[in-house]
Amino acid sequence: MKLSGELQSFATRIGHDFARPDLLVRAVTHPSVSSPTRQHNQRLEFLGDRVLNLVIAEALYEEDQDASEGQLAPRYNALIRKETCAEVAAGIDLGAVLKLGRSEQRTGGRRKMTLLGDAMEAVIGAIYLDAGFPAARDVVLRLWGDRVAKVAEDATDAKTALQEWAQARGLTPPAYVETGREGPDHAPQFRIEARLGNGETAEAVAGSKRAAEQAAARALLDRVSS
Repeated sequence: MKLSGELQSFATRIGHDFARPDLLVRAVTHPSVSSPTRQHNQRLEFLGDRVLNLVIAEALYEEDQDASEGQLAPRYNALIRKETCAEVAAGIDLGAVLKLGRSEQRTGGRRKMTLLGDAMEAVIGAIYLDAGFPAARDVVLRLWGDRVAKVAEDATDAKTALQEWAQARGLTPPAYVETGREGPDHAPQFRIEARLGNGETAEAVAGSKRAAEQAAARALLDRVSS
């Protein structure tokens, strides 16, 4: 089997030459377009998720020799969560090569966070089966880039930090209010305002309420701490 020009370009972008091209084809095939003769990517996603978990855990263990388990856990969670996988997938334009059913194409499937994150894990699973753990680890570390080195700061739970800041000053816990929603129904952007009892506020926009709340909390924490 030979890869199409589009998939060969994608393989070049991720830096892996597939000995078994069928694995990459399966990794980018969404269940919405599968058939008895065309396997979809859910089993590869299952495998790739586990490979990613080990790669990231090992990388964090080596990155900070003095970090405790309690410090490593939130960093690990930040690096393997679906949002991060989707960000990496978007950076290599994985959405452009996905094989989707018509309904998914019409509803913007190539940009959906969950779908991109799942496909990214499937691609990792495909590389693992194609060339083993060292090859999969090399690709993951290359694609995740400096996220591993920077995660100690990025993994800080801004909402918890803001709540602790408020409590230390006798203020009520921060409130988070959705002040708007933008974009199409299949890819909404949530606008969240974080509010403190002293009247300070900050606003942020993100693709999920959770991410928007964290961003708003971080912005407000930066404001009151400056």
